[in-house]
Amino acid sequence: MDPFESNTHSFVVKIWLEDDAEGDEKEDPTWRGHITHVPSRQRKYIDDMNGITSFISLYLERMGVHFGERWQGIKGWMRQRRI
Repeated sequence: MDPFESNTHSFVVKIWLEDDAEGDEKEDPTWRGHITHVPSRQRKYIDDMNGITSFISLYLERMGVHFGERWQGIKGWMRQRRI
């Protein structure tokens, strides 16, 4: 295995906006989706975007990544956007 690849993780993220059955416009749309870790094929279904960051952070922590203010900023940005 290429040494670079041992420290590389690939993820596939699929998200969609859930349709409101009544056709009403909602202030806070509901996002659904799933994220898949490509090498292991492990998949997690999500109903908010925080699920993406929590799933990826598991793999990064195993690599010894320490999360600081930058990571908190990314998570905050995603919450603000409510995507």
